[in-house]
Amino acid sequence: MDKGLVQVYTGNGKGKTSAAFGLALRAIGRGLKVHVIQFIKGGFDYGESHVADKLDNLTLKAFGRGKFIVTKPPPEDDLRLASEAFELAKRVVTSANYDVVILDEINVAIDLGMLDLQDVINLVQNKPDSVELVLTGRNAPTAIIEVADLVTEMKEVKHPFQQGIPPRKGIEY
Repeated sequence: MDKGLVQVYTGNGKGKTSAAFGLALRAIGRGLKVHVIQFIKGGFDYGESHVADKLDNLTLKAFGRGKFIVTKPPPEDDLRLASEAFELAKRVVTSANYDVVILDEINVAIDLGMLDLQDVINLVQNKPDSVELVLTGRNAPTAIIEVADLVTEMKEVKHPFQQGIPPRKGIEY
């Protein structure tokens, strides 16, 4: 790539991670190397974790305890795992060994106070030109939106959960 951009997928609607993985699949199909770091999602059984080892150019690492975080500040274990995920993100992004780096749910980690916003901004602003960087998650801070090249906001209009349909394996997770 001549110039990697910064993409943000945010909003309260479904599809942020799905869009990021769609981009990952497209990139892999073109021979690009992709690294996905999932904040908060470790310990959950998401479908994407079952495919990572089947695709040669995809690396996926998920961090988290497998529990929803509902308190601010989050428990110490969650803060530690978010810090570990961010340290890996810094190494992966600055190594320039990957063409596309996806930081899945990083916006949520920032919103919950698990990461310092300025540290994330610094990573975005100092990424190598060759890296396409994707940040997903609800509640993207204004400062993240301002440094991005592309921002897509997913808006929930209607969701099956509203009709009492629970999340379905292979579709929602």
